[in-house]
Amino acid sequence: MPIDRKVARFNRRFANHFVGPLFSRLPGFGKVHHRGRKSGREFATPVKLFRRGADVIITLPYGPGSDWVKNVLAAGGCEITTRGRRIRLTSPVVFSDDGTTRMPALTRRILARVEATEFLALTPVQASTPVSRT
Repeated sequence: MPIDRKVARFNRRFANHFVGPLFSRLPGFGKVHHRGRKSGREFATPVKLFRRGADVIITLPYGPGSDWVKNVLAAGGCEITTRGRRIRLTSPVVFSDDGTTRMPALTRRILARVEATEFLALTPVQASTPVSRT
């Protein structure tokens, strides 16, 4: 069972404003930039993430019902800021870990304690290559 929604509301209203700027600079953390489905407003949500091959995997300790996850799914992607870089991501897919997902061991232990087994996988948009004019 994911972390209680009351904790998510507290983090959204208070904690994210303080830890968000710091977390997006640390390895393994980032900030998801997304637009509200209903309001059209821009939001930034701090997240825990890791790489799996070329994909970026974001942990979902509150489950896939979070507004930011719904926004990213509806938009078909988002941008993240991590370690000072902003990256455009596309093709969001929510999946459940069956115990075989490659992830940092510490991340697996922490998520297991809160029974968070769902993740959001996104693929970076590749920069277009210049066309040769010969």
